[in-house]
Amino acid sequence: MNRKIFLCLALLLSLSAPLWAADTGQGAMMEQIATLQSEWARIKYQVSDKEMQTEAMGKLAEQAAAVTAQFTDRPEPKIWEGIILSTYAGMDGGLGALGKVKKAKGLFESSIAQDGKALEGAAYTSLGSLYYQVPGWPISFGNDEKAEEYLKQALQISPADIDSNFFYADFLIEEERFDEAKVYLERALSAPERPGRILADAGRRQEVEAALAKINRNGKNT
Repeated sequence: MNRKIFLCLALLLSLSAPLWAADTGQGAMMEQIATLQSEWARIKYQVSDKEMQTEAMGKLAEQAAAVTAQFTDRPEPKIWEGIILSTYAGMDGGLGALGKVKKAKGLFESSIAQDGKALEGAAYTSLGSLYYQVPGWPISFGNDEKAEEYLKQALQISPADIDSNFFYADFLIEEERFDEAKVYLERALSAPERPGRILADAGRRQEVEAALAKINRNGKNT
């Protein structure tokens, strides 16, 4: 009887070991992503000197690339490398910005191919935001129809998320669809706080409030 119990336990442990290893690996990955998230928010919302901000975001992009290289089989690092690269491109500007956003686009597309629902559909939100913010052909890949398609997919995955609502609203403002935009801005304001994202949520809410104030000042509210 004891021998049978021992064999059963040995078999259970041998089968479980890879699962434990996978859990440990994913835990390490998510810890690194949490570091990227918090540092991105700090640089974006708390570093006021533009030169220092751009330099810091560039260094963070290098760190994000290292995390992606370490976990090539996971979509989450690709999403955050893409987000950081996109933010860096916006800060850095110039001809080099187009190369950065094209790389970010590829990262988001690769992430979606692996798991479009990862991180509450953040790849769809980020890809959609790129499509309406970058120039169209022949300069770059900007396309308002694709932007709206991806942003709506993000909302289907995560209808209460602050980012999915904000970026769709921002797109609608660009399209001068102000009444629709106000609906999504108000949803963004009422979005639940995300664990570990206090600084990012506070910064995003300030952007939402600024967009609402702009609509109201222009008399575009219903």
